[in-house]
Amino acid sequence: MRFTLRQLEVFVAIARGENVSRAAEALALSQSATSAALAELEHQFDCPLFDRVGKRLRLNERGSALLPRAVELLDRALEVEALLRDDQTPGKLRVGATLTIGNYLAPLIMADYLQRHPAGQVALTVHNTATIVAQVQRYEIDLGLIEGRADDTEIEVEPWVEDELVVFCAPEHALAGRGTVSVEELTHEWWILRERGSGTRETLEQALRHLQGGLQRRLELEHTEAVKRAVESGLGIGCISRLALRDAFRRGSLVPLEVPELDLARRFQFVWHRGKYHTAAIRAFLAACRRMTAGVRRSHEIALPPVK
Repeated sequence: MRFTLRQLEVFVAIARGENVSRAAEALALSQSATSAALAELEHQFDCPLFDRVGKRLRLNERGSALLPRAVELLDRALEVEALLRDDQTPGKLRVGATLTIGNYLAPLIMADYLQRHPAGQVALTVHNTATIVAQVQRYEIDLGLIEGRADDTEIEVEPWVEDELVVFCAPEHALAGRGTVSVEELTHEWWILRERGSGTRETLEQALRHLQGGLQRRLELEHTEAVKRAVESGLGIGCISRLALRDAFRRGSLVPLEVPELDLARRFQFVWHRGKYHTAAIRAFLAACRRMTAGVRRSHEIALPPVK
């Protein structure tokens, strides 16, 4: 063959970071060696793989076609190496999770995974849905666990478990203790919302799509716990996953507001790049996810240790 696995490693690292220096750092190579490996690969086949835009290197059409095949070849090469070493340990895994999943489910899933595979290695990043989908699209992570939609044609989506958002307030709030609340009443209240790009915000806006005038926004916050603290402090009402509110409802520090007019159901989902080869590590981690939700219909029914 006229190319090497090292050349493909360099190509993939540059594609992920769109920068030679970041790729060199990720591969523990000098910047000159990284540049030389890419230049040699492109020269051997007389085909540029990137468009140079200042210091950024963006995949061109040929590079975009090569990327999924290069990633798969490298993944399979690692499995061949493990087979030759008689190593049954799943390889390294990079997982991205949205905030509700990342804060409440992912640590327990990882604990189960690592108990079964003590030598396994998992790197977890937690961001909103838009960021996780973008990381999957760029092959920066192997697997995403998301709460929102992924409409990119390059992304494969598999439903996991149902989830439900719930409107909530502090127990001292004027709406607390009501049997039901109307959407009209909610429009007169101050809201503490998740940021745009989050699956939570997307689901709420979809449920309120016919509402004229929108909501009165007091704060937009990037973290579920920050939303809870702001609502507990009496700054307004919020809407997040019932899973994230289960312990607060049990303690009575927050109370639910039932709004029959709103459809706040959604699904947690697995996402990966359509060209992504499912390594042993990916298959094992997906199995751990499914074990956690076996026998439950919605996320707040999952058996989790209570937060005191």
